[in-house]
Amino acid sequence: MEALRSSSSTSTFIIVLVFVCGVIAQANAYTSLYCSNTYSRCYGKTVTCPYECPSSDSEDPKAKVCYINCDSPHCEAQCKKRKPNCNSPGSACYDPRFIGGDGVVFYFHGKSNEHFSLVSDLNLQINGRFIGHRPAGRTRDYTWIQALGILLNSHSFSVEATKVAKWDNQVDHLKFTYNGEDQIIPEGHLSIWYSPNKDIKVERISSKNSVVVSLKDTAEILVNVVPVTKEDNRVHNYQVPSDDCFAHLEVQFRFFSLSPKVEGVLGRTYRPDFVNPAKPGVAMPVLGGEDKYRTSSLLAPDCGSCLFTKEGVSQKEITPTVKEYDLLDCTRGFSGGYGIVCKK
Repeated sequence: MEALRSSSSTSTFIIVLVFVCGVIAQANAYTSLYCSNTYSRCYGKTVTCPYECPSSDSEDPKAKVCYINCDSPHCEAQCKKRKPNCNSPGSACYDPRFIGGDGVVFYFHGKSNEHFSLVSDLNLQINGRFIGHRPAGRTRDYTWIQALGILLNSHSFSVEATKVAKWDNQVDHLKFTYNGEDQIIPEGHLSIWYSPNKDIKVERISSKNSVVVSLKDTAEILVNVVPVTKEDNRVHNYQVPSDDCFAHLEVQFRFFSLSPKVEGVLGRTYRPDFVNPAKPGVAMPVLGGEDKYRTSSLLAPDCGSCLFTKEGVSQKEITPTVKEYDLLDCTRGFSGGYGIVCKK
């Protein structure tokens, strides 16, 4: 009888020990993220990732990963996909269709083979190079964003889709430069490149054609290269020529420290005083500004409304727009941390 009791106690102990070890192992499997954004109310806080996305990276390019939303009043860890969501604020996709920081959809046509400021702030400039063509009988160009040129303080970086006649998913169509010099980022999921002072990070999200560009304490840019497909061409009657599939970028921006004076095709929609002139109910609301935002090259901050200077400004001079919304919880529902979008 005593032997049976002893055996039973031992079995119970082993079961409890296995359970405790399992709990500890599971807890250790969850990543803890630190908010390093000095502009955020969550600065210095550490948050554990949720069950739905326990890690900040994944071997599966389609999986959601964990990130800390430093803009949230609750300093939450959230799950997100690492490729652009063309239906969320901060996105610029298609020909080209933007969703502003205010959550409003608008189109900006620009002009083929010209450059326009997408975001211009005191220490950040992001330009876009537009490509496209004008079929016979059209009054304007069909355009797509082919490249991004980034000026961050005294450094420059660019990412562009290379020209190709016919699209091949097995070929990488991304090209990068840093301070005017070509940079090779090896193909392969999770391949990473850092600038010398580590204020710019580029991580491949799939083996080819998808990256995340992180600008330290400033912005995160999800980038994907896509062609104009035969179906797109048929539906929109682009009349794409046979020698160019107009490989272009789908992008989504997440900003951490924009000033209230921020300018640019997309940047203006993050201003606290911005009133969107797009008419509700219009199928394709177009916002102008070509003359205000045209730059002389991909890495030039010389548009009529540009704010950026290479000298930049000190952090004390920057009052981020997020401070205007400290009392609002806009992280639930539509915004997901991309812009300030609260439903009334």
